[in-house]
Amino acid sequence: MDKLEVVFAMQKSLNDEIVRLRALEGISDEEWIRKNVLAMVSELGELLDEVNFKWWKNEKPADAEAVRGELVDIFHFFVSMCLRAGMDADALFEGYIAKNRENFDRQYGRSSKPGYAVGKDS
Repeated sequence: MDKLEVVFAMQKSLNDEIVRLRALEGISDEEWIRKNVLAMVSELGELLDEVNFKWWKNEKPADAEAVRGELVDIFHFFVSMCLRAGMDADALFEGYIAKNRENFDRQYGRSSKPGYAVGKDS
């Protein structure tokens, strides 16, 4: 079992416990994802607070450990949503590989989608 598979298995176990302990057996996949998106947005806000986005305030040194912690929190919610959307570690990996290839193709003008040409003459 690779690391991503371990993460997915651990998150499934946590999700199952949350459903059991919080009596959420009837919650739909759509509602689960919606609630996790809101939780992720909250965590993204916490991450943003760690990286000095408020230009109207004096900057403070970024706390690298806090940044990493927020990223882990975000990843928890992301994997939870993947599971509820029917994705396992392999599906996420394959989807990522395909999207990464497409993103490189866009940067080099090999995409069928308009608006990605690079350079002054584009």
